[in-house]
This record gives sequence, C-alpha cells and structure tokens, in this order.
Amino acid sequence: MAAPPITGDARFFARSGPHGIAAVARAAGMAAEALAALPEGEVFTGVAPLQTATSREVSFLDNRRYLPALAETKAGAVILHPDLAARVPAGTRALPTPEPYLGWARVAALFHPAPPASPGIHPMAFVHPEAVVDASAEIGPFCAIGARAEIGPRCRLAPGAVIGDGVVMGADCRVGANASISHALLGARVYIYPGARIGQDGFGFATGPQGFVTVPQLGRVIIGDDVEVGANTAIDRGSAQDTVIGAGSRLDNMVQIGHNVRMGRCCVIVAQAGLSGSVTLEDFVVIAAQAGIAGHFRVGAKSRIGAQAGVMTDVPAGADWIGSPAQPVRETFRQIAMLKRLGKARPADRPNASASGTGPERQADPD
Repeated sequence: MAAPPITGDARFFARSGPHGIAAVARAAGMAAEALAALPEGEVFTGVAPLQTATSREVSFLDNRRYLPALAETKAGAVILHPDLAARVPAGTRALPTPEPYLGWARVAALFHPAPPASPGIHPMAFVHPEAVVDASAEIGPFCAIGARAEIGPRCRLAPGAVIGDGVVMGADCRVGANASISHALLGARVYIYPGARIGQDGFGFATGPQGFVTVPQLGRVIIGDDVEVGANTAIDRGSAQDTVIGAGSRLDNMVQIGHNVRMGRCCVIVAQAGLSGSVTLEDFVVIAAQAGIAGHFRVGAKSRIGAQAGVMTDVPAGADWIGSPAQPVRETFRQIAMLKRLGKARPADRPNASASGTGPERQADPD
C-alpha cells in the first residue's frame, strides 16, 4: 500500500519553525505596506501543495491551470500573484507577490533549511597529510582527499567523494556521494550532486601513422560561486586553456561539458545536453534537454536552444533556436508547415510531380 503524501518528510528533511505569518510573508516577498497590515498570532508549521495543504501549512499558485485546486484548497495561506489574490477561498490568507515561484522557494527554504555541516573527519575517510581541511568542514566515510587540496569552511563531503590533488573548494560547498573532482578550483556555495565527474581528461587526440595519440589535457576546471552540477554530469578540464562554469549557473543531471568550454553567468543546461570542446555560452543562455552544440561555436547572451536541437553555427544574442540543424524558431515552424501542406496535397498538385504521381519525371536514357 502506498504511503500517504507528505511534503518534507521528517525522516529525510530537516524542519524549522513554526513560523509566524509575518516571517512567512517577508520570505515570500510581500510589499512592506502589506506586511504592516498582517495580523499577529497566525502560525504555520510547514509547506504543502494546494491539494493536500492544511490550515497550518503554506501553499502557492504560479500557473492558472491550477485555479480549480486553489478554489478547493484548505491551505492556511497561499503565495500567488496579486492579480489572483481575489480567487483565494474563504479561510485561506492570500500572500500576494509579483514572483510567486520565487516566493515559494524562499518560504520552503525557511521551513526546510539545508542542514548545516557536522564538523569533523570520519575515521574511515582518508585525508592526505598535505591537505588543508577547515575545522568546520564535514568529511564523510570513505572520502579521499589528495595532497595540497584545500577544503573551505563549512564544506560537506558525502560518503565516497574523491577530491584530487590540489583541488580548492571555497566556503559552504557540498559534494554528493561518489562524486569525483580533480584539476579544479571551486568558488563558494558550489553544489556537486552525486556521481558527478569534474576535471577528467578532455576528449582530445591526434591521428598518427599507427593510430590515435592522446593529447595531454593541461587545463583546469574553474567553477564560479553558487553553481550547481547535477548527478552524473561530466565536466572535462581544458586542454591548454581552462574550462569555465560561470557563477550562478545550473547544470542538470547527465550533462556533458567538453574541454575549453566557457560558460557565462547564470546559464542553464538541461538533462542530457552536450557542449563540444571550446563552445562559448554568454550570460543567461538556456540549453534544453538533449540539445547538442558543435565545437568552437558561440551562443549569444540570453539565447535559448530548444530540446534535441543540433547547433552547428554561431547563435546571435537573444535568439530562440530549435531543430537539427538548429535555426530560428519561426523559420523552423514555417518549414514544418510547408512540409505538412505538401504531404496533404494531391500528387498532381505537388511541384515536379509526374502525371502518374510516381515522382519527378526523368530524362530518357540515351541508349
């Protein structure tokens, strides 16, 4: 029998609170004048979806598709856009904010903050004598930390994490179970999810008379502050330059980043997408799932590449491209519409069709 749905099951997630309405509304991003008008005494114990929230829980609405659920909710308070505040049912308090999903993220973090590091090195971990580990860091069992590695304040290494020689990790980084990091410099608040591989050799080789000759990969991986790298994602170190992941970027699970890639700030790379060597992404680029970008091309700032797209040229800033080979969205849909019209046309109406409808007429053979 399936267990009943529980948001923030205490077996897995730390919980804080209860929190008063003022603290919740402040975290949600309500305007100052609205905060001043809130009553005292209302207290909430957690967060939950509209469908299951109780009168002691906070929920949110960021998609009009769920307005029927809003009408039926029993939540004590709902974070939502000011335009929808009047749709909140009786007995539920509206917490209006211009960006409901951002408000929800902050309120959820208020009730379920990331657990702090438990300082200390597990007796079953290996730390090289030349490594420097801050006294406030948490090093789990079966971790291995190489020579000259530096682990910053309040970092957390889950069981089986491997930190190679010379790696530097800034403050408040987290490394998931069985992830490995080598040849890398990490900023602050970087989160490496389980199984990720960072800093291994890039895919570089020359062709000689007897076969392939591996080219030494002599660069590093530089990861800026507040970056998240998803589970089983691989980031190759540079060949002669560095591979750079810009501050604030988010890489989903199973993403491939080739050597010498340079990503700007706050880029988003979704699952199973791949960037070939020496690709450049400017700031705020979004690459959707399973898209691929061929080597040495540049994608301009704030461009968006659709799912399963194949990019084989530079992309200008602010563009939306889809398809394979990728091209502007409007151009792609125009071609698709044309193909659909041709597919529905009668054979006699198709360009270059023979009278029999068997295809283009051929010139008679010369013999």
